[in-house]
Amino acid sequence: MHDYLAYSPEVAAARAAGQPIVALESTIISHGMPYPQNVQTAREVEDIIRAAGAVPATIAVLGGKIRIGLSSEELELLGRSSDALKLSRRDLPYAIASGKVGATTVAATMICAQLAGIQVFVTGGIGGVHRGAETSFDISADLQELARSSVAVVCAGAKSILDIGLTLEYLETQGVPVVTVGQDNFAAFYTPDSGFKGDFRLDTAAEQAAFLRAKWGLGLAGGVVVSNPVPADEAMPKAEIDGITARALEEAAAQGVTGKAVTPFLLARIKSLTEGRSLATNIALVKNNARVGAQLALALQNPR
Repeated sequence: MHDYLAYSPEVAAARAAGQPIVALESTIISHGMPYPQNVQTAREVEDIIRAAGAVPATIAVLGGKIRIGLSSEELELLGRSSDALKLSRRDLPYAIASGKVGATTVAATMICAQLAGIQVFVTGGIGGVHRGAETSFDISADLQELARSSVAVVCAGAKSILDIGLTLEYLETQGVPVVTVGQDNFAAFYTPDSGFKGDFRLDTAAEQAAFLRAKWGLGLAGGVVVSNPVPADEAMPKAEIDGITARALEEAAAQGVTGKAVTPFLLARIKSLTEGRSLATNIALVKNNARVGAQLALALQNPR
């Protein structure tokens, strides 16, 4: 299995030295943001993790290997690529076998992180149950992966384009704990408060690490969602983003956008309709998650 993994020199050295490592996804680079902000943000997020004392491991599939940690040139390649595959669980074998360039979603990054022995993963927002899923059955594979792979996912909640109430119900059914940071309620990506409560509020990295040790120590496999809200001064006004999201969803339906194309379409339309302000919020929340994720990785590495 590990013949399919290739570690960057930085990550290999961290593994050998027993340093804390934080996994990062790559669809945020290839499908989540426009160039050059995508590459610039990826580099800045990595630097935030390094500054906190951990080692970043951005994950992607290149040359038939799962790359755990990317070079600056590889980040640039992903950022400029117009045909990088968007990889979830079902797609990983194809990307590896075909040698195609592939960017990992939340689900695929969790799989790869677990294979590499990485317990903390930072992303923007998780996927979830799409609005209208009662007829479309459009439910992100992220949710089922959270029930399978034992990785803590630090995020700004679920993307506001989703049905957040049903997403939380699905996570409950799958036995996935939702931990909130700094507030009782689950976050909603562009805005701090979804209006729905999380399961357990754990504000400090030490508390979060103790929870993870207890869960996995009991043999309770599967991930944990760590909901870290976007800072209030960098959030979008809720009424505005709700209205714009509704408009973008109507446009997606009218144009017949379905499946894995939905999220990139909606994020691009929301960016356009907010004249770029949503992108600034997206960048801010990912950086904020990187800080919290790095602190959690350190706390897991150094129990007190």
